[in-house]
Amino acid sequence: MGVAKMIARLSENFHWPGLWEDVIQFIAKCVECHITKYETKRVVGLLCPFPVPFCPWEDPSLDFITGLPPYQGKTTLLVVVDRFSKGIHLGILPQEHMAHMAASLFINIVMKLHGIPRSLVLDRDPLFISEFWQKLFRLNDMRLRMSSAYHPQSDGQTKVMNRMIVQYLRVFVHRRPAAWGKFLSWIELSHNTSWNLGTGTTPYEIMFGRKPFSFLEYLSCTSNLNVVDEILTHKEEVFNSIRKNLIKAQASMKRHADAKRREIISEPGDWVLLKLCPYR
Repeated sequence: MGVAKMIARLSENFHWPGLWEDVIQFIAKCVECHITKYETKRVVGLLCPFPVPFCPWEDPSLDFITGLPPYQGKTTLLVVVDRFSKGIHLGILPQEHMAHMAASLFINIVMKLHGIPRSLVLDRDPLFISEFWQKLFRLNDMRLRMSSAYHPQSDGQTKVMNRMIVQYLRVFVHRRPAAWGKFLSWIELSHNTSWNLGTGTTPYEIMFGRKPFSFLEYLSCTSNLNVVDEILTHKEEVFNSIRKNLIKAQASMKRHADAKRREIISEPGDWVLLKLCPYR
């Protein structure tokens, strides 16, 4: 029943030198306790983020939003997020879609604009582990980086973006939910031209090297700050600065996440207990 309660029960009839240490060691080795009791300790394992990419659309992540109201017979939204610029591209699919349909849509909304990425982050959806999808990326020399079956925080960026897109849709189509497909272009425009905390600029500026056109077009040399004009002419310097901002933001995220975690190093050959999926 725990260290304190067990010592209290033993102390009623027994006492020996090192009682506390013996009880702590005995309970620590109790397999039944480890299997049946819930843990009150911090989460095991420190946060290990993916390496920050070196340029836009080199390593995007991909996920789906499902269960949307039918729009022209389609209920699934494909979400592709660039891990460098934080830009997004969206596409729609029918509920019963095949692997080749998702691959064709990915080519139409991402690859035709940005070329072939070096790798792709996604979960272990049956669609992605199909033979077609595997061969397609193998022939294009792309690396599929799939999260494990327990879905750790390796694809959190796309999950957060999914929530944001759903929020956009709720604002746009609160009164007419079935019209959500009409507003995907506006969602992309709104997000890709919005300032991002991690990069310190907008996805649009990172991808195209200039500010997006607005109703009042910016004219060169009209800014009071010379750095505003200079930064648009030095694309490589901008990319390096953005990468430093991303690494800084990632380090901050890791520092805050690790404050609520504990590090345990297991050596090859050690016996460990695995927590099974609670929903099965």
